Amino acid sequence: MIQQTTINPVQALRSIELGKPADKTPAELTQSFGDYLNKALNSVDAQEKNVHALTDQFFLGQVDVTKVMIASEQAQLSLQLTSQIRNKVIDAYHEIMRMQL
Repeated sequence: MIQQTTINPVQALRSIELGKPADKTPAELTQSFGDYLNKALNSVDAQEKNVHALTDQFFLGQVDVTKVMIASEQAQLSLQLTSQIRNKVIDAYHEIMRMQL
């Protein structure tokens, strides 16, 4: 026999949040997500600066080419991931704007 159950969307969303207290306000959650994105972008920037520093050291003969290539590939992958996330966020924004109320 099938029973009809109702799902409270607020409780469902709170149950999805793993390891986060349920008493956070939407503004606090937005701020923590913004902090997370800021840290991620700073990490990508740090990887790019590391590649530039290793390239300079390579030209001086202080670093092996393999270290430069590995750091370069890591920075490139991070940048590609960042741009793909940006594209998905823009697509989601456009989808929300197309919604009819």
